[in-house]
Amino acid sequence: MLENSKASSSFSVNDIEKAKQFYQGTLGIPVSENHGMLHLNVSGGNPVTVYPKPDHAPASFTVLNFPVSNVEKTVDELTEKGVKFEQYPSFGTNAKGIIDDPKMGPKIAWFKDPAGNILSVLEESK
Repeated sequence: MLENSKASSSFSVNDIEKAKQFYQGTLGIPVSENHGMLHLNVSGGNPVTVYPKPDHAPASFTVLNFPVSNVEKTVDELTEKGVKFEQYPSFGTNAKGIIDDPKMGPKIAWFKDPAGNILSVLEESK
């Protein structure tokens, strides 16, 4: 029934302007605005909608993954821009916040947006 639907994703933030500065300015994602919401114009799919919610509570799980060709390089570049990567000792993150254990899946590192939503960069399969 929905197999031909072009699904999209959305999540909330508590400050649209801070979100815009982060997603567009820090992460370099083209952003458009419509009806007080942001649309992250990510490559290869429908835009991701970011909407304001006064009583926003960040999710306790990853809301958006960014596949990249090299996690180490991406983490270094984002760190230079002030992005702080999460440390998850139970998952075995290294000093940079990267998990590099093939038993755990692809190389991955998590970080948060200004609203506390969890995002990740993960290495694409080669």
